[in-house]
Order: sequence, then C-alpha cells, then structure tokens
Amino acid sequence: MTATYQIINHRIDAARQYPSPHAGPRPDSEISLIVLHCISLPAGHFGGRYVQELFMGQLSPAVHPDFSDLTDVRVSAHLFIRRTGVLSQFVAFDQCAWHAGESSYQGRPACNDYSIGIELEGTDTSPFNPIQYEVLQSVVMALQHHYRMPKSAVVGHAEVAPGRKTDPGVHFDWKKFRRGG
Repeated sequence: MTATYQIINHRIDAARQYPSPHAGPRPDSEISLIVLHCISLPAGHFGGRYVQELFMGQLSPAVHPDFSDLTDVRVSAHLFIRRTGVLSQFVAFDQCAWHAGESSYQGRPACNDYSIGIELEGTDTSPFNPIQYEVLQSVVMALQHHYRMPKSAVVGHAEVAPGRKTDPGVHFDWKKFRRGG
C-alpha cells in the first residue's frame, strides 16, 4: 500500500527533518517544477551518512579521496529518498534549495528559483529500488496537489542541465514512475 503524505508548513509530515544551511528565499512564491536527481557518496556506495553531511554543510573532504572535489561545495535538495524508502527533508518547499545549479527549463533559467529538488539514493548507471518509486510517486502526487502543478512538471536533472548532468540516468524507469510504481 502506497503512503499518502501531507504537506504542512511547506514540509512533508512523515519526512525526517534536517534543516540545511544551503538554501535561500525564492524570488517569488511560484513552485512549478520538480527536478529528479540521484546521488551516492562515495560514488556507488549506499546507506551512509555522507549525503546528509553534504547537504548539511558538514562533509569533510578528508574522509574519502572521492570527496576532494566537494571542498566548499554548497548544495542541498528539498528531499532525499534512500534505497530503503526512508524520506528526509532538508529544505522547506517555500525556500530555494541549491540542487540544479546552472539550469534552464523551457527557456526559463535558474530552475532552483521555481522548482523542488528530489534526490534518489543511487547512481545514474544502476537501477533504483521499487520502494524508491513508491515513495517518489506518493511524494510527487502530494506536491502536485498541494502546489497545483501539472503532472507533466517532473523532469530529470539532465533535462534542465543538458551536457552538464546525466541524472537520474538511463536506469531510471520513467514509465514505471509515471504509472505509479
């Protein structure tokens, strides 16, 4: 059975809350896009604390050689869905999370200003777990309903940053996601 999420004060009621310092005000209150990403730290390793530490500005580059290029990186996402289906929220939806970087959607630049960023624990070269699709679908339905977004307003990071990003990758099953899991 798929969970139903409620949004209260721009936060998912059932998500673990970790307020990231890597956020700011939106230029206006419009939220009209959801951008899907994937992340693992180190690359291909799942279940650790490093993604949370990155989003909270607490990741030490000295911990692992793969982190050397993350020195002074200030990045966050609104939501993070682990491979186990655990949902965490780092930025309230009425705030701008720093997830898309230099980006544009349908000719409109600066996607962070009007989008919600959702990170899936994974890589852009490996399949995602069924529970991740279930949680993602439920979250997206709640967001689209609450913020009155069209169902078509869900894209991958690769679509808003072509040539620069490839996530959520070739193994993200868009048909499975769109049909509900």
